[in-house]
Amino acid sequence: MRIEKEVFGEEAMVNLGEVLSSALKMGGVVHLDGDLGMGKTTLVRGVLRGLGYQGPVKSPTYTIVEPYELPNLDAYHFDLYRVGDAEELEFMGIRDYFTDGALCLIEWAEMGRGALPAADLVISLALIRQGRNVVLEAQTVKGEEALTILRKVITS
Repeated sequence: MRIEKEVFGEEAMVNLGEVLSSALKMGGVVHLDGDLGMGKTTLVRGVLRGLGYQGPVKSPTYTIVEPYELPNLDAYHFDLYRVGDAEELEFMGIRDYFTDGALCLIEWAEMGRGALPAADLVISLALIRQGRNVVLEAQTVKGEEALTILRKVITS
């Protein structure tokens, strides 16, 4: 299953993330693909706000992971842009983050290939005119369930 949406502006990207959060309450692994500046962290900010987090959300470019304790969910925002080798992730114990019910939002997932579990959902962001084209693609049954929920929320 696949959902495609055009988004114009930072506020609209945050709003999309907030809507998406309703489909990610059960956790999962989400890969965020797109060039620098496409709005991956902005989308994550919206997801976390939609899940009840009110604090600042920054890109974990230098820390690699930022944890967020939410009322009913542990969420982790990863940015693997500066990872030179997936083996580095093994040394930091990355597999410990991927527990049942945890939500793992991963920017630059291709840098961790081999150390990361498969994505339930892949979100690709690309430049269009003055905005972004956002494509959400399910990769697992859990991802299909998330997009089914999302489709209901978007159309209601």
